Amino acid sequence: MYQPTIYIDMDGVIADFSKAIKTHPKSNDLNYKDNPDNIPGIFEHLELVPGAKDAIHQLHLSKKYDLFILTTAPWDNPTAWMHKRLWIEKHFGDIFYKKVIITHRKDLLIGDYLIDDRTANGAGNFKGTHLHFGWDYINNKDNIYPNWESILTYFNQQ
Repeated sequence: MYQPTIYIDMDGVIADFSKAIKTHPKSNDLNYKDNPDNIPGIFEHLELVPGAKDAIHQLHLSKKYDLFILTTAPWDNPTAWMHKRLWIEKHFGDIFYKKVIITHRKDLLIGDYLIDDRTANGAGNFKGTHLHFGWDYINNKDNIYPNWESILTYFNQQ
């Protein structure tokens, strides 16, 4: 039986990276002003985006979808790759065991849905349905799907 694939972006969708940027002790360091994702350890202790954990558990328990985590990791901060993987395991157990994809080219993936807060790194050219999530910090407005409740509503209507 076919299960539609859902790629779920990590930063800004399930992990509150923007809060980490504001609160990390090195966030004011000029060396990281334009590249906060290069701050050593910044991905290690991210907070969950409100509603993310429960929503993902609901999608998982529905057994309707094949779920994957999709993330872009900074090239100049290789420990971020490890920290992201460990963070996912800490918060989601084995739901995403061997189902984490790290890429800078989200447009190359084949799947049905992408939940992402940005259009960068190919997300805007994803061949399936891009569910534009969260807060658009460039235009200072909510994206089409501002929270996990709206994402669940979308999938409950499918």
